[in-house]
Amino acid sequence: MSFRGINTTVIQIRRQVFTEVARMAYANVKGEKANHLMRKIPYTIIPGEEGKLRKDIFLERAIVEERVRLAMGLPTRRMDEHNSVVSGLEDASIADKYYDPPLVNVIKFACNRCPEKLVKVSDLCQGCLAHPCMEVCPKKAITWESGRSTIDQEKCIKCGRCATVCPYNAIVKTERPCAAACGMGAIHSDELGRAEIDYSKCVSCGQCLVNCPFGAIADKGQIYQLIQGFNRGDRIYALVAPAFVNQFPGLASTGKLKAALKAVGFCDVVEVAIGADLCTVDEAHDFLKEVPEKLNFMATSCCPAWSMMAKTAFPDLAKNISMTMTPMVFTARMMKQADPEARMCFIGPCAAKKLEASRRTVRSDVDFVLTFEELAGIIEAKDLDLASLEVDPAEQDLIHASAAGRGFAQSGGVAKAVADKIKEWHPDMDVKIASAQGLAECKKLLMLAKAGKYNGYLLEGMGCPGGCIGGAGTIADPARTAVQLNKYIKEAPFTDPEQSAFMSNIHVLKDDPDFEL
Repeated sequence: MSFRGINTTVIQIRRQVFTEVARMAYANVKGEKANHLMRKIPYTIIPGEEGKLRKDIFLERAIVEERVRLAMGLPTRRMDEHNSVVSGLEDASIADKYYDPPLVNVIKFACNRCPEKLVKVSDLCQGCLAHPCMEVCPKKAITWESGRSTIDQEKCIKCGRCATVCPYNAIVKTERPCAAACGMGAIHSDELGRAEIDYSKCVSCGQCLVNCPFGAIADKGQIYQLIQGFNRGDRIYALVAPAFVNQFPGLASTGKLKAALKAVGFCDVVEVAIGADLCTVDEAHDFLKEVPEKLNFMATSCCPAWSMMAKTAFPDLAKNISMTMTPMVFTARMMKQADPEARMCFIGPCAAKKLEASRRTVRSDVDFVLTFEELAGIIEAKDLDLASLEVDPAEQDLIHASAAGRGFAQSGGVAKAVADKIKEWHPDMDVKIASAQGLAECKKLLMLAKAGKYNGYLLEGMGCPGGCIGGAGTIADPARTAVQLNKYIKEAPFTDPEQSAFMSNIHVLKDDPDFEL
């Protein structure tokens, strides 16, 4: 359960960090002046002399320092050696820096050392005569002591059966929130009980960072580098994912959003739904060509966390993942074809897109990746009066993408768009589809596919609950976003992606034979 839509202290601090990093970047200073501004940020965010969030104000500021470093794309510092908060700043102060792995990081001294799994009897235990908890325990780990049930943690296997039968809900089963949110089982405890990420399993979906109630996990950002690009006069396009709907309350219309993005420094704005339209056509062609003649089934390619999970956990099924480019890459290549000297910034809901953009085959197309939350910090740093932003009547729409392209933002939308396109070409053909959301459910889907349960199917996987609208970089409650997104989808003008001027050049957009997701 994430906290999106609830203005928690963790979210407030995270937003403040993004805002102050953006302000520092817009100040456009170098050397000792930049060092001074960076050192000042923790004192701006955590003022005063006494800690309010943790017992020690110095600890609070130290954690903010690490969050600032990560927001600027810098690595966390080791706890067992001296290293200044500004170390590496000079290397980060360039507009051409990509992410250095790892992308998702645990700030060790912010971690609460939560137990991995625990089943515990609370004070609500009434010491009832029936004691069904004792009867159902398969390991006889529950005994009667001093008029109440007690669990022997050495025997307990954390199955939770006792919790389900307690008539007073007096037994609670808890799990470390970050680990519970990780569908890859990539989070465990280090020797001191702190969270640790197994990067051989991690696919950078970011669900751990939005589910940690202590804000101990954060991903790296490119806010600082993007604004360095603005400062030196680069032409940078904002490529906005359709999941932007409902993320910015003060920018309810697309015209307002476009005006705000131009005000912070972007030369123009394009909605990535146009890339989704191109993706729809290309995946439909691939499905017709590959299934069932060459492949038992085909899986969509849009979600990088899903693609990486599939290729990591099911290497023998890698061939079944479509080689179609993601909407982000399609849109970026399309725009670079139109304006070769420009740079591209993808703005979306996804942490894994940062990892995708840093890959060798993609980094020449996508120069920057921001989450919606990071963009909100940049807009705040500019001190824009959103209510008085002037909107050009000719720029009310981001782009005339189709409803199907906008529907990519939620679970089931990709598969439906592809299946509908195939149906349009072949009215008598029935395309069977199945979808999953959240990496744990995605793994189950592929296990069934491997067992032959989905032969002939088009499978869609989304790494985040609800799809992109539930991504780690979103701000709003995904359930409310889904309602607003469906309204936005219905407002889409009719557009046939096959008639796009760029469809005739789709081979140019896909000209890299070594392209990998």
